[in-house]
Amino acid sequence: MIYKELLSVTAIALTFIAFLPYIRSIMQAKTKPHVFSWVIWGSTTFVVFLAQLSDKAGAGAWPIGVSGVITMYVAFLAYIQKSDRTITRTDWLFFIVAMTSLPLWYLTSDPLWAVVILTIVDVIGFGPTFRKAYSYPFEEQLTFFALMATRNFISIMALEHYSLTTILFPATTAVACLLFILMVTYRRRELTI
Repeated sequence: MIYKELLSVTAIALTFIAFLPYIRSIMQAKTKPHVFSWVIWGSTTFVVFLAQLSDKAGAGAWPIGVSGVITMYVAFLAYIQKSDRTITRTDWLFFIVAMTSLPLWYLTSDPLWAVVILTIVDVIGFGPTFRKAYSYPFEEQLTFFALMATRNFISIMALEHYSLTTILFPATTAVACLLFILMVTYRRRELTI
């Protein structure tokens, strides 16, 4: 059991290591995150944390909860720093779908359905960020996304109970981070050639 808690503390440390430079970069106007992606990610991440806790994820859920709180702070910073605030009808749709996961969880009494919906919405929430990063690939910090992917894999190892409810979200978001890194790296090379 202590092994799982050490993994969780490691994942939480990686969360802070990833977020602190990212937050600093936002404050310096070097990084301009899409505010709505971060609102969607913050809300979905925190609800997944609650679902993981209800499915006895234990210490493995802690990094997801910490990340949810910090992610909402990044959304707040993106808003006050006047980062990319282009919000489309599709962005609103994804946000509304994310918020419907709570009543669905309540009605089904099964956190898996909330996690499935939130994972889909979280990945789709990457849409505005992918769109912006495709056009402006130098406005994102790839180290952040690499650390978050690593953090998610460590969080999975820290889980005290393995189920689709506890694994789906961190595994999927880790893969999304890796795909984002590949796309941005490709675009940076393409624009510098």
